[in-house]
Amino acid sequence: MAAPDHLFSLRNNFYLGAYQAAINNSDLPNLSPDDAVERDCLVYRSYIALGSYQLVINEIDNSAATPLQAVKLLALYLSSPANKESTISSLKEWLADSAIGNNAILRLIAGTIFMHEEDYNEALKHTNAGGTMELHALNVQIFLKMHRSDYAEKQLRYMQQIDEDHTLTQLANAWLNLAVGGSKIQEAYLIFQDFSEKYPMTSLILNGKAVCCMHMGNFDEAETLLLEALNKDAKDPETLADLVVCSLHLGKPSSRYLSQLKLSHPDHMLVKRASSAEENFERAVQSVA
Repeated sequence: MAAPDHLFSLRNNFYLGAYQAAINNSDLPNLSPDDAVERDCLVYRSYIALGSYQLVINEIDNSAATPLQAVKLLALYLSSPANKESTISSLKEWLADSAIGNNAILRLIAGTIFMHEEDYNEALKHTNAGGTMELHALNVQIFLKMHRSDYAEKQLRYMQQIDEDHTLTQLANAWLNLAVGGSKIQEAYLIFQDFSEKYPMTSLILNGKAVCCMHMGNFDEAETLLLEALNKDAKDPETLADLVVCSLHLGKPSSRYLSQLKLSHPDHMLVKRASSAEENFERAVQSVA
């Protein structure tokens, strides 16, 4: 008989964006040393997801295990643009070290950081070998960013062979369905609906349902879901970005949501696109002035 998985609920909370619940319910007794490190990684990654970078940087010291050091690197990378160069330099140094370079969490963090940098080939160098469900799920995300849904589908098939009911397999399936579009949107919606019936509602689940609704032209329902998500987390970048898009389709003002997004997440793709459009407009005006 398989040993009980003490971290199942904690992992699930993290995967579905219930970060505070993951932190609050992390005091688990009788964990093995490896499980204790994994627990700490999930808790600190939850703090990172909530924007508490400094707490993570302060609490993980240089004697901590490699996976925790990797999580600290992610916090440093996200905490300030000034840290990016030195963080990536340290990351590459660690990945080249044969003693720790193959650590699954280090490779996951490397994939995450290089995906942020939009250096997808570099990300895949470290994630493509897989080894954990999180690495396979990250591969799906990277391939979708590269507009290679064919490769993303291969990764998904592999995940389904390992565990079809795994939360990450279901999430990856929904991401792929959204990317493919058409009749697959309804399937994605049903996955998020299933999550919302099984687990506490999170911004991630609400946004997933809302994006499906927008694809299907149900903008009123999407807006209701997104406003509920905004109540849960007023600074969530995906909620704000989706509200900008949804409001435009409904003919409602969207500038406040875009302003909030610019303030809290100036590097978000939608902010960059809006700024680029504004610059192009200014240039066009000047050229005819």
